[in-house]
Amino acid sequence: MKLFPLHLIPNDTKFDFMRTRWIAIGIAALVFIAALGSIIGKGFNYALDFTGGTVVEVRFDRPADVDAVRGHLETAGYGGAQVQSFGSGSDLLIRLQPQAQAEGESVGDANNRTAEAVRSAVSLEGNAATVLSSEFVGPQVGKELALNGLYAALFVLVGFLIYIGFRFEWKFAVVAIITTLFDVLVVAGYFSFSGREFDLTVLAGLLSVMGFSINDTIVVFDRVRENFRSLRVEPLEVMNRSINQTLSRTIITSLVFFLSVLALYIYGGGSLEGLALSQMIGAVIGTLSSIFIACPLLTMGVLAVTKQDLLPKAKDEEALARRP
Repeated sequence: MKLFPLHLIPNDTKFDFMRTRWIAIGIAALVFIAALGSIIGKGFNYALDFTGGTVVEVRFDRPADVDAVRGHLETAGYGGAQVQSFGSGSDLLIRLQPQAQAEGESVGDANNRTAEAVRSAVSLEGNAATVLSSEFVGPQVGKELALNGLYAALFVLVGFLIYIGFRFEWKFAVVAIITTLFDVLVVAGYFSFSGREFDLTVLAGLLSVMGFSINDTIVVFDRVRENFRSLRVEPLEVMNRSINQTLSRTIITSLVFFLSVLALYIYGGGSLEGLALSQMIGAVIGTLSSIFIACPLLTMGVLAVTKQDLLPKAKDEEALARRP
């Protein structure tokens, strides 16, 4: 039985990506500045994970619809509430933004009052809700989570830098980090600009975008290195051929990843919406950046790659000079 390879586009494409490299880099710079400006100027709409608030566990007489419960909470004035099922289908975990305390009211009393209000709002005729437990999550926990997320991102970036620096050459490592930062900041900028809630699932999505972006970029870089060592052509032509040779693989991988996350976005429920959305946007941005940003940067200024960079161990100068 013969298996036919899947090709969305031919393997022998000859698109001249380097011809528009300055335009692509210019557009990318504008998008990067806009995303960074939104993050600095507007900030994020942090969810309960980072701001603190009230967590209420309720149990219904019969399994309840999560979306319907969320709608009842919004009608009752609890906008942005996070609702997810746990245990049996009759148990729900509800997270609410911090609620104002009445004058002279203790934290415990305010928490109990909020829990009772939530129970009344979500109880339906013939399917009453019972509060199993309720607690207040302080904002200090949210600050610690935000710092831990920042440390995780920095750890991943440093790990990428070390790995690529050893496997390739320092110029590749710098370009890979620039490209990855671009992808992550653009996705984060979307959440800042749109005002969508930024919770732990979005943070997890950003970390996965970093991994997806660096993987896509390394595939192209590996082909660049091989072509530099085997082809007798100019660096711009090496970049063009490398992108064209990996174009089909890049698009197919990104499309499969996008469709998988799209299914998660449609059927995963509200609790996974932020994760799926960040990954979908990251898949698109990461694919474009690996094609239009990564290789073009390797032809500019101090980051321009030459055959001497990729053949540092050659001892015979005459043999090195004969190489492309």
